[in-house]
Amino acid sequence: MMKVFASVVCATMFAHAAEPPRMEAAGGWQVRVACGEVSAVLTVDPPDIVTVTDEKYDALAPFQGPVWRRGTPLLGTRAEACSVADALEPASLVVRDAPGAAAKAYVLGKDYQLEPRWGGFGRLEGGAIPSNKTVYATYRYAMMRLDSVVLAADKRLALRKGVPHVATPRPPELAAGETRVGNVWLPGRAEQLAPAMLYPILELAYPEPPRVGAAAEERLLPQTLAKLRSGAPVRILAWGDSVTECVYLPFEKKWQEQFAARLRERFPQASIVMLSEGWGGRTTTAYRREPPGSPRNYAEKVLALKPDLIVSEFINDASMDEAAVLENYGAILKDFKLIGAEWVILTPHYARPDWMGLKQQREIDRDPRPYVHGLRLFAENNRVALADASLRWGRLWRQGLPYSTLLMNNINHPDERGMKLFADALMELFGAGEK
Repeated sequence: MMKVFASVVCATMFAHAAEPPRMEAAGGWQVRVACGEVSAVLTVDPPDIVTVTDEKYDALAPFQGPVWRRGTPLLGTRAEACSVADALEPASLVVRDAPGAAAKAYVLGKDYQLEPRWGGFGRLEGGAIPSNKTVYATYRYAMMRLDSVVLAADKRLALRKGVPHVATPRPPELAAGETRVGNVWLPGRAEQLAPAMLYPILELAYPEPPRVGAAAEERLLPQTLAKLRSGAPVRILAWGDSVTECVYLPFEKKWQEQFAARLRERFPQASIVMLSEGWGGRTTTAYRREPPGSPRNYAEKVLALKPDLIVSEFINDASMDEAAVLENYGAILKDFKLIGAEWVILTPHYARPDWMGLKQQREIDRDPRPYVHGLRLFAENNRVALADASLRWGRLWRQGLPYSTLLMNNINHPDERGMKLFADALMELFGAGEK
C-alpha cells in the first residue's frame, strides 16, 4: 500500500513517475534526491548555531530535579516547561558573577553543575553562588530546522530553508507552483547529514480507513449517538493527564475543544457540553487512589459528574503492561457502567523516541509500547470504543514530519497539530454522523 500511495504522490508531480521520491545522504551536507526521472544533489546548510553572551539569571536554582528539568533551564535551549535535549554545546557554558569576560567565572563541579544533555544548570551546596545571587551565562546551542526539497515551477528540484526553532520547527512555506517532495530534518547539533534526517513524502495525509459494516458509534456508542441526533443535551467528559489539562495551549486548541467544535459541526442540532478533568503528571491509578475530599478524587471529579460519554487520554499510563491494562481499565469500565456512561479510549501519542525504545523517527508505524497493545486488546474484548490516535502519530514520518517536531516540550506535550490528530481519531468514530 505504501508504494502505491507514494507513487501517487510522485505522480502528482511527474505524470510519468512510478516510484516514490528517494532521498539519500551524499556525504557531508549534501542530499541526493530523485523523483521520477528528475534528480539532483542539493546542499543543505548546517544547523544554525546561536551564541548567547552574558544571559542574566536573577537567581540560580539548586542542581536538583528530574534530568529533563534539573536546576535552572538555560533560556536558549528551553522549550515548553523544560529544556531541549542535545541542543547545548556543553563545553561552551561559562557562568560568571557579572557581565563581561573579565568577570569572575564560577567553577563547574564546585560552584555549579550542568546537566550536559538537557541544558539545565544549578548551584551546588557549599559553592560560591548564594541562593539570591544574580549570575550571567555564556554558551552556544543549535536550533532545529526542517528544510524542504521542492519541485519548482521550472520542474527542477530545489531546497527551501525552514525557519529555525528550538523545539518545533515547521517546514517552510512554498511559493506558487512549488510542490514539496520531502523534508530534511536538522535535529540540533550534527556533523553531517544522516539517513535518519531524511524524510521523503510518501503520503499526503493519513489514509482514513473505509467504513465497513455497522459503524463503530452505532455499535459502541448508541446512547451518545442518539442524543447527538435528537438534539438532547450530551455531556462529554475529557479525562486525562497534562495533555488533557493542557495549560500550555490556548483553550480552543486543546484536543477536547477541537473535538467538540467538530462534533457540533457534524451534528448542528446537538446540545454538547464539554467537561474537562486533567491532572498533569498523573495516571488513572493516581486518580483512583486519591482520598475523598481530594481535589482529584476519582469518585467526585469523574464519576459524580455522570457524563453521557467519557473520553480518556493517559499517556502517563504508558508504563503499564498488558496485564495491568486489563486489570486497571477493567475496574474503570465497571465504574462507568454503574453510572451509565459510554467510553472512548484514546490511544496516546508518541513520546520522546528514547522513552519509547525507538532509535529513529522513520519506519515507526507500529507502536512498540505494551500499553498501547493492551488498550487495543481491552477495547476489542470489552466492546469499548477506541480512538486510535497512536496510528496517526506513527505515520507522520510518511508525511515528511519527524513526530517530535510536534512536541512543544520535546518530550510529550503535543502542539495544536498534535492535538488535531486526537480530534481526527475521535471524529473517525463519528465519520458517518448525520448533519
